[in-house]
Amino acid sequence: MNMSIHWRAVSALGSLLLLCCQSALADVSVSIKGTVLMPPPCVINAAGTLNVPFGSELLTTRINGVNYEKAVPYTLTCGQQPTNSMTLKLTGTGAGFDSGALGTNKSDLGIRLKVGGVPWPLNTTVNFTHPTLPVVTAVLVKKTGSTLTGGTFSASATLVQALR
Repeated sequence: MNMSIHWRAVSALGSLLLLCCQSALADVSVSIKGTVLMPPPCVINAAGTLNVPFGSELLTTRINGVNYEKAVPYTLTCGQQPTNSMTLKLTGTGAGFDSGALGTNKSDLGIRLKVGGVPWPLNTTVNFTHPTLPVVTAVLVKKTGSTLTGGTFSASATLVQALR
């Protein structure tokens, strides 16, 4: 057997194996993404619905952002946490006439939340140090110049606690 032919055959076979293996060993980028969540350090209102009953004897002509202010009764039960520096955030949809007030099912009626007597606009946070909870109140507001109709109303929002 001619050594030159044998060498060419081995060389060709080696090139073929090299091409084959390069295809099999091609680099492929892999991107893995995720979010690791810590369990919430605290539970608001025993994970139950927080209700603020305004009552059934509200006069539409007396709703002015002052009358009918009610305390928002909530609890915060915390286990072991790395810090006592916390935040509260109320998320919800603003009233059509005031994005800082919580919208209700009545287009001209909203609910303004306050912390320590100061307006607390929706979707903003308030800082506090546990175990001293912010005093939250809610008051009914109406669109300027509107005439409210009677009937029931409702609104919903989510109260979120986080560490600072």
